[in-house]
Amino acid sequence: MSEMTQESTTRQAAAALIRRYYDAFNTGNSEVMLECLSDDIIHDVNQGERRQGKDKFSAFLARMGHHYEEKLGDITVMVSKDGTRAAAEFNVSGKYLHTELGLPDAAGQTYNLPAGAFFAIRDGKIARVTTYYNLTDWIAQVAG
Repeated sequence: MSEMTQESTTRQAAAALIRRYYDAFNTGNSEVMLECLSDDIIHDVNQGERRQGKDKFSAFLARMGHHYEEKLGDITVMVSKDGTRAAAEFNVSGKYLHTELGLPDAAGQTYNLPAGAFFAIRDGKIARVTTYYNLTDWIAQVAG
């Protein structure tokens, strides 16, 4: 296989992994999301602490599922030449279901905001995911 073909295949596999991860998110399938992750996954949450390991990621998904109902749309995935880094940009459409500590009271408010994520990929799995969105914008949408 030529170097260019190998590069293309690696990039395609990385993009497919990220799409599978987000398809699972949009269908609420946390099992498939977890299958996309390395056992030692590093999860950097927007304006939050770093979490490491699938158990902590799973707990994060459960907490998020309790407090929020979200779907991602207009997902664009970008992958580095060597397939070890990726980024995704998307829009989050959500509903704030239950009050989360330190945030405004939940009353079923809806919100829509742009967001993005950065990924490290190792051995066909997501080894790190860093998520970003504008928390101030989200608070303004649900507090108003």
